[in-house]
Amino acid sequence: MIFTEVEVVSVERLTPTFLRVGLGSPELADFGVDGPRYDQRIKLIFPDPVTGGITSTEGADGSWFTTWLEQPTEQRGHMRTYTIRDVRGTGEQTTLVVDIVLHLEGDLVGPGSTWASTAAIGDRLVVLAPRRGHVYGGIEFAPAPGAELLLVGDETAVPAVCTVLEQLPADARGTAFLEVPVAADVQDVRRPAGVEVVWLAREGAELGRELHDAVVAHLGIPGAEVEVGEDEVDPDLWETPSHSSSGEAVAGDAVGTGGTYAWIAGESKVVTGLRRHLVNELGFDRGRVAFMGYWRRGVAMKS
Repeated sequence: MIFTEVEVVSVERLTPTFLRVGLGSPELADFGVDGPRYDQRIKLIFPDPVTGGITSTEGADGSWFTTWLEQPTEQRGHMRTYTIRDVRGTGEQTTLVVDIVLHLEGDLVGPGSTWASTAAIGDRLVVLAPRRGHVYGGIEFAPAPGAELLLVGDETAVPAVCTVLEQLPADARGTAFLEVPVAADVQDVRRPAGVEVVWLAREGAELGRELHDAVVAHLGIPGAEVEVGEDEVDPDLWETPSHSSSGEAVAGDAVGTGGTYAWIAGESKVVTGLRRHLVNELGFDRGRVAFMGYWRRGVAMKS
């Protein structure tokens, strides 16, 4: 993998909620993945907002993560997960483009949004990203050939869904449901003609409610009210054909062709509710779903 310090080379405020930053370093010349990037995840380590402390990449080896965890946060900074929105340039001019959600109120504030709220060209942080020719992981979007697609996400999943849409084959079919805080967050996104994108603006309404109702209506699930208790939510919810955060047996790779493939990401409680509908009411094959808690309201994520 690439583990290096990068510099902010561009900053663009896309909408009230989204900030786009370009990150550059000569080390990114070795960036690469095998096949489409789709929802490729990377790690960003932000400087501590008080001390400015950030982890050193000098001399890092296979034990770097353990060493990193042993340091006080004011010295090592804060690690968070993001999707690569775009890759620009080549060689030493390669730039990773990342869209960051600006959560600036109450319990939604985190180190990423705090850093992004004042980000400027020349700022520095640390990135972990795929190195060409080496196994890295971090791509969960894996539909069966010819599958009808169902993509669902709140604002934290918008960059991933938009990136997936732009890389789909021209004959792809399906629907994407995206919930954002306000109508001004709606973005133009390239997509195949057979894929519909439905934007849902909360405008102060309950987080995830419109998203939940829209997906349930789309799937035609009868009696679809499901109450998810706070103690029933796994803040680390992550269930794909190759991994389950609960430790349950997993289904392996999706098989066959056609059918429906669902990729659902966002706030863990919202994702949990939709998971119950798809698995319990509709009996979705676990080899054809990905349920991912990108964040949990009121809970600080580990990375």
